Amino acid sequence: MPALNVEFSDRELEDLRQIAKERGTSMKALVREAAAADIARHRALQEGAEAFRRFFASHADEFAAAFPEDEPHIRGEGRVA
Repeated sequence: MPALNVEFSDRELEDLRQIAKERGTSMKALVREAAAADIARHRALQEGAEAFRRFFASHADEFAAAFPEDEPHIRGEGRVA
């Protein structure tokens, strides 16, 4: 399995040791779980943003009617496509 060397300050390393000890796990497992959780959160945010973009695009006319002052204008001709 590919590996990654990560550097920590002395304080961070001591904090990691303490947290791992409190949780009854290894430092390696603790760091890996934290990274995996961050990856999952990042993916979920990307998926949520994409769902919002699709929703907004499919309801663009409704948003334009509800919030006309937020619509961009070019030379006063109305909505930009």
